[in-house]
Amino acid sequence: MKKVPFVTKEQVEEIVKTYPTPFHIYDEKGIRENARRMKEAFSWNKGFREYFAVKATPNPYIMKILQEEGCGVDCSSLTELMLSEACGFQGSDIMFSSNVTPAEEYIKAKELGAYINLDDITHIDFLNDVAGIPETICCRFNPGGVFKMGTDIMDNPGDAKYGMTKEQLIEAFQRLKELGAKRFGIHSFLASNTVTNEYYPTLAGILFSLAVEVKEKTGVELAFINLSGGIGIPYTPDKEPNDIVVIGNGVREQFEKIMVPNGLSDVAIFTELGRFMLGPYGGLVVKAIHEKHIYKEYIGVDACAVNLMRPAMYGAYHHITVLGKEDAPCDHTYDVTGSLCENNDKFAIDRKLPKIDMGDYLFIHDAGAHGFAMGYNYNGKLKSAELLLKEDGSVQMIRRAETPKDYFATFDFSDILKNMKW
Repeated sequence: MKKVPFVTKEQVEEIVKTYPTPFHIYDEKGIRENARRMKEAFSWNKGFREYFAVKATPNPYIMKILQEEGCGVDCSSLTELMLSEACGFQGSDIMFSSNVTPAEEYIKAKELGAYINLDDITHIDFLNDVAGIPETICCRFNPGGVFKMGTDIMDNPGDAKYGMTKEQLIEAFQRLKELGAKRFGIHSFLASNTVTNEYYPTLAGILFSLAVEVKEKTGVELAFINLSGGIGIPYTPDKEPNDIVVIGNGVREQFEKIMVPNGLSDVAIFTELGRFMLGPYGGLVVKAIHEKHIYKEYIGVDACAVNLMRPAMYGAYHHITVLGKEDAPCDHTYDVTGSLCENNDKFAIDRKLPKIDMGDYLFIHDAGAHGFAMGYNYNGKLKSAELLLKEDGSVQMIRRAETPKDYFATFDFSDILKNMKW
């Protein structure tokens, strides 16, 4: 599948007159269309709701677009809760799924009326002591072992720090019921970035069977089952993307097979997607500013791992298009690098690309989720701007680029910097 940028060289040349590279840019039209496909794929479940994983792209402009499309938000920290509140999310609009949770985060989630998802059985008394037990509460399940689909190992839940054992989850529901909880949810996340239409239906079958067992053993009222994240995107062009319609139908088959015959047809299905909702609809636009010819051929760009950490951190592949040279032969081999004092600061290694000239603009694909959000300030590097390509073709800045003043802001108590001229 050929990856095509949602901006052209001509558009970028116009954008940089106002907003210099590097910058992250998001495609509003693509985001909205994808959110509608998601909603339609699960429309068979009357309580369905997508809770966008704020951690993926924590920008209020993006969150407001998804809010307009009917999505809630999945939060995992105090600041994500605060950001969601500022955007007008409240009550059942918010899922709070965290781990090793500080007291102030539970207090804020309870204050907002969010659905609280407990990661561990010991958190029951902790939550009760600091904020009280809400009437609707969720618990996170970890089945342990290795998660397989057919003969393929997808992930290793038994090595993950998240969730409770089945026995703990059943005990937790009984304890929460004693403390006044009236409605319950089950949550689980077994694999990350799966590019297969079978993951969600397989996970759903596991959780639906667990729901039947929980109902039989505890008698609690199950309000929802949260399939969490895990639906991925094809970072490499040789893979076909997931088909959300096929996925939705697969979950429906499991629901009708397991839930309906056991009197659980009113249970809502929730999802908490970030990568699938935003990944393909954001890109990092950079400019080639240096070339180096030693033992390898290097192209140096005006961004670095501060702007997109995944290649350096995971060795992750992100496709690169040289804008204006989409149809040129990929007959040069480059490492595309940033300027950090780290040798892993590379967007691509031994990548076949067209000949890159200084001043060329490169579009780094699939940076819409876990891109800007994972940025940091090593080497004193500053985070870039975020832009929104609106449906009418105009471009709006939705986060300005950092300045040195921002970098030094937390030294505001320091006499050394008080006379600094910005």
